[in-house]
Amino acid sequence: MGGGSGAAGGPSDPRPSGARSPLVAISIDGNSPRSTLRGTGHPGPPATPEPPRTGPGALGVLAETAPSQAAIGVYLHVPFCTKKCYFCSFNTAPMDDAAMRRYLDALHREIDIVADSPWASRVRLDTIFFGGGTPSLLGGPELTAILERLRARFVVAADAEVTVESNPESLDGPKLAQYRAAGVNRISLGVQAMDDAILPAIGRLHDATAARTAFDACRAAGFDHVSVDLMYGLPGLDLDGWTRAIRAVLGWEPDHLSAYGLTLDEGSLWGATGVSGLPPEDTVVSQYWALAREAAARGFEHYEVSNYARPGHRSRHNQIYWRRGEYLALGPGACGFVGDVRYANVKPVSRYASLLEAGALPIDTSERLTTAQALAERLFLGLRTADGVPREALEARAATTPALRRRIDAWRADGLLEADGNRVRLTERGFLLSDALFVELI
Repeated sequence: MGGGSGAAGGPSDPRPSGARSPLVAISIDGNSPRSTLRGTGHPGPPATPEPPRTGPGALGVLAETAPSQAAIGVYLHVPFCTKKCYFCSFNTAPMDDAAMRRYLDALHREIDIVADSPWASRVRLDTIFFGGGTPSLLGGPELTAILERLRARFVVAADAEVTVESNPESLDGPKLAQYRAAGVNRISLGVQAMDDAILPAIGRLHDATAARTAFDACRAAGFDHVSVDLMYGLPGLDLDGWTRAIRAVLGWEPDHLSAYGLTLDEGSLWGATGVSGLPPEDTVVSQYWALAREAAARGFEHYEVSNYARPGHRSRHNQIYWRRGEYLALGPGACGFVGDVRYANVKPVSRYASLLEAGALPIDTSERLTTAQALAERLFLGLRTADGVPREALEARAATTPALRRRIDAWRADGLLEADGNRVRLTERGFLLSDALFVELI
């Protein structure tokens, strides 16, 4: 897995983790010659100067809805990993050259089909997020071809935020230079830990030195927006070790930091087998507070439960999720939100490719949200952020649910929830305990 840790639940929770899109169930849950791309061993996308037009049947549920907003995002899932981390529950696939070739062909078909929707010409793509999996397994030419296809078929904002989740061992200077030239302007670097004993124990392939080397390579390539992912609550991680890791990473002067507490999610190796050596709950809580203090002392804003940023460096893509904005889903297992519909693509790469080769979008599940579900989402997602939610919206929800009313009143009395003008937000202590409130909101 790349920049997103997968530590605190997958897209379905919906975190989103570093950059993952919320899943559907938020509410509650031929023959053209090809040249081999340099440095990757993967052939480029098929040459299709004029993509075929598609009918409404190919679009599935996307023919029955339309974005309500002019500016939207795109979440693009690259499932391949050299090795799957033991904590990861995201949709992944073993790295395989033939599978990657088929995936890339299918992805370009998917872009073309979505771009043929009746509303596509009316929207602008403001953010593009490559998540995984390990998107940094894409070579520069491969990634360039994807972005060029998006720009050819959609209106992409001149200042669009384009993020690539990356693992340290899959980055180098030449690749980063190609990413930068292609229009990538933000790297999310999956470091996760800075202890060379813990890193292999959780399934990572890099060491602490390689993590710092990758970060420096990002800066040398001209990236002004670099985020780092860390995890706390890991087996064998004590408070002193966590504090050293925070200070080391903050000393690199990243622009953004995401930190997730380990959870043993279904779909992960550890979720199935369990794991020994987990720190006690009071140590995990202390690790949370150590991070909050150290980040604040370095001028970082704790702007979302698991995310910290220097002024002006919030993740624009993730804010689409938390502000309940709309975004397209591309890739196997990717999730999207258009109009009043949340949807998710099929997960297996072979099934994903087969559907697209047959001319249909690979949508697996979808849900059209009710007004009540939309309100619950707006509150749940908004309260994850330092911006909070409108007071009247929270009060309207509480008026219909006595248990929620009692919870809100108690949290205010305990200093976990605060009002500022016409907005209500969680305090730092409230962030730590937020799951209890979110359960009642949804």
